[in-house]
Amino acid sequence: MKLNAKNERKLVTEILMKLGTQENQADIVAQATVDADLKGFTSHGIGRFSQYIKGLENGNINLKGDIDIEKETEAMALINGNSLFGQYVARKAMDLAIEKAKKVGIGAVGTHNGNHFGVTGYYSDLASREGCVGIVIANTEPAIAPFGGKKPMIGTNPIAIGVPNDDTYIALDMATSVAARGKLLEAKRKGKEIPEGLALDKDGKSTTDPAAGIEGSLLPFGGFKGYGLAFLIEILTGPLVGAGVGSEVTGTASYDEDCTKGDLFIAIDPAKFVGEKQFNDETDKFLDEVREDNGVIPGSLEVERVKNNLANGWELDPVLFDTLKDICDGLDIDIESYSA
Repeated sequence: MKLNAKNERKLVTEILMKLGTQENQADIVAQATVDADLKGFTSHGIGRFSQYIKGLENGNINLKGDIDIEKETEAMALINGNSLFGQYVARKAMDLAIEKAKKVGIGAVGTHNGNHFGVTGYYSDLASREGCVGIVIANTEPAIAPFGGKKPMIGTNPIAIGVPNDDTYIALDMATSVAARGKLLEAKRKGKEIPEGLALDKDGKSTTDPAAGIEGSLLPFGGFKGYGLAFLIEILTGPLVGAGVGSEVTGTASYDEDCTKGDLFIAIDPAKFVGEKQFNDETDKFLDEVREDNGVIPGSLEVERVKNNLANGWELDPVLFDTLKDICDGLDIDIESYSA
């Protein structure tokens, strides 16, 4: 079965609303899911969706209430997500960061007690579309062993940065491991091997078996440099925002336990620094210089994927289709009616 952006958004929204999700929250989850799939990150889009349903069934995702702002100044805020959908909590956090940046130049909003929020770059994009630089970091369940150690105690801790530009999509969205854990979960679901150099098994040996890699540990990108970045993100999205840190972080790879991760959303308004025109002119000048050398602009791959997926949609693998069909059958939803 093939989905497209319009039908997937409708399908996800209908499923969530039949399960009792508030309409505004269901739509935000659907938007973030479609964004991930358009960019080719199905591991964080529809491929992760069934995990959210399990979270609802286990009571680890809350359907009632709203976020609480526990602390706030002109430039910062700390949000308690009250175990609501991670996408909704993250959207509220970045919207607040943008609002503060427009007023004072920068806004930083930390969150705790949220849930897995999908693809990190969706939220940095929110800022760049509003003329702000967006920076998002998060921690996850332990997957990376400390440099020189064997026991996983640091997450795949993603970072996303989006830069506003009238003509060019400029964005970076990456895990600090060689590959995101979701890629291993997806490979396991599809019965595929993973490349060498991504993961170690529980005995510390290199493996191409995604299940063994999930049980073992993932390797940081760039050796010590990637490890160092993951380590520092762990602190900035754990102790700084009142969330779990290291081995305390649970609930991002599965919903058997409460989610104790943390996130930090930062928006910066260039207009309050050097001015919008100067920032844009200097950025364009740099982009031209890179292009003259046939260089690649971060975000260009996603642009091509989005263009292709908007035109052609995307296929559900058989295991994912069966999983989604079971969910739909239990809610009296005809999944085939959403086929592109």
